[in-house]
Amino acid sequence: MSEYLLELVAIFSTTTLLGLGVAALLRIFNLPFIWMHQVAKDSKRHGGELVAEVLKSHGVRHIFTLPGGHISPIVVAAEKLGIQIVDTRHEAAAAFAADAVARMSGTVGVVAVTAGPGLTNTVTAIKNAQMAQSPVLLIGGAAASILKGRGALQDIDQMSLFKPLCKFCATVTSVRNIVPTVLRALQEAQSGTPGPVFIEFPIDVLYPYHTVAKEIGVKAGAKSFMQKIVNWYLGNYLDNLFAGAWDPQDAKPLKVNIPFASPDTVSQCVEVVSQSKKPVILLGSQATLPPTPVEDLRRSLESLGVPCFLGGMARGLLGRNSSIQMRQRRRDALSEADVIILAGSVCDFRLSYGRVLGRQAKVIAVNRNKDQLYKNSDMFWKPSVAVLGDVGTFLRDLSAGLAGYQCDSEWLATLRDRDETKEMANMKMAKEPTEVHLNPMKVFSELEELLPSNTILVADGGDFVATAAYILRPRGPLTWLDPGAFGTLGVGGGFALGAKLCRPDSEIWIIYGDGSFGYSLSEIDTYTRHKTPVIALVGNDAGWTQIAREQVPMFGSSVGCDLVHCDYHKAAEGLGAKGILIGRNDDITSKIKEAQKLHAEGHSVVINVLIGSTKFREGSISV
Repeated sequence: MSEYLLELVAIFSTTTLLGLGVAALLRIFNLPFIWMHQVAKDSKRHGGELVAEVLKSHGVRHIFTLPGGHISPIVVAAEKLGIQIVDTRHEAAAAFAADAVARMSGTVGVVAVTAGPGLTNTVTAIKNAQMAQSPVLLIGGAAASILKGRGALQDIDQMSLFKPLCKFCATVTSVRNIVPTVLRALQEAQSGTPGPVFIEFPIDVLYPYHTVAKEIGVKAGAKSFMQKIVNWYLGNYLDNLFAGAWDPQDAKPLKVNIPFASPDTVSQCVEVVSQSKKPVILLGSQATLPPTPVEDLRRSLESLGVPCFLGGMARGLLGRNSSIQMRQRRRDALSEADVIILAGSVCDFRLSYGRVLGRQAKVIAVNRNKDQLYKNSDMFWKPSVAVLGDVGTFLRDLSAGLAGYQCDSEWLATLRDRDETKEMANMKMAKEPTEVHLNPMKVFSELEELLPSNTILVADGGDFVATAAYILRPRGPLTWLDPGAFGTLGVGGGFALGAKLCRPDSEIWIIYGDGSFGYSLSEIDTYTRHKTPVIALVGNDAGWTQIAREQVPMFGSSVGCDLVHCDYHKAAEGLGAKGILIGRNDDITSKIKEAQKLHAEGHSVVINVLIGSTKFREGSISV
């Protein structure tokens, strides 16, 4: 056998046959392993079925995609198993939709796209998922392993793109490795700090044996010596690819590894809080992660009675009118508090890198991610207690340990009075007329009174969305979706799609700036085709106002920031939605009610509201 192998090596060393050299031969030649497994050459099964079976066993209900031949076996097999295939008009929207499903369902969101440009189109969305800590499985097609680097269609080095963005990256090298690879990826996506994972599927591990044999060049009835050598070489490659492909494998989910605070650490934190007079809790998105249900977390916080500021996916956690939720003047509260609990909140730009934390306060920082737990602690702040563990579970245990504790009533009253004073000032400003068009604060004030209890709000924009964040009140847990720390524009189309599929009976409102609406206007067609109606409110001030607020006063120019008052409502009608225009002389409430009626009848609606400028966010900056 060794002499025969050496002879073949000599042959391949002196020929450029198919461009396959010695290294490729030695890598693929794996006869001892093949002999241990049956190669089912007559089977019509394909690798896409194995992918679909694992996803089904994990409760995956939707796969978001844009079609491509590299991944066709996966989406076809998934549909046969009852998994809904939702195709979007751009791969980024598909990835954003998977992100929304992950956040709202507590499971992994799945997006499948074709090789090359299909994958590169998802890069921003996957980076956003990484920074938002969303467990998303990105499935990508790839050129056949034997053809990589040889100029195959859409063949690029995809792994180098996604390794910096994903917790786990893998290339499937044989059909028998599909199940364990998908199992591992789904486990990694949810373990520790959740985040995106990527699996690359070369096309030859997804299609049936005979299709692959034909495409890679195995020719029946070869007569020439060289063709026989080629057939032998490719046959061994093919047999190794499919060896053991259909052997029984367990597709049950692997255990998700979640870090938890130790009882001693919780007790230490109980002691710190029990002695405080002015505690405050800052909740970030991590608080909403499994395993603690959000309703259980809500009850724990209400029992604890400590004033809370909510951010990210935690917005809405305490409902619309909680007595312990504070919305205004957070900086003042942090400077005066004696204990600050960073419950998933991070000392990045959103907390001025920690500079807003009171210097005399004891800080309890809780996070699953060690880097975020100590972010900027070497510069502007120091944790009194650092808790590496799940946020929701920690808060539940902390509340149980503080049974009977009561926050100082005067502290609560002070924060509440500040809140109400600021709210009254906002309401007064909302009544002030603008020079042209409508006051955006007035638009949101009237919308706030009309949103039903099952509303889900999707934020996609700059200035208009920032105004909405101060006025609109999410109705309950997991009812607010924004991009997170990355500040990504263009999330709205995909986020709303994922949200509607998770909550089909809810009113999904996308709050768009007119700039950001341009990213996902075409997804109106997706809502129409898949019967997932949403309502989009577009704040049309004909500009990138968030940028202009800083650029114009500082540099005296609005270059690059100017748009026009487009007829977005008419564009939406061309894509199957209903369009409504709200101008200066229109009754805002009646127009919103009209949109809600159309939505209830099964239509997506785009409300194009012409807005002017106010002094509400004067001085805000874009960096």
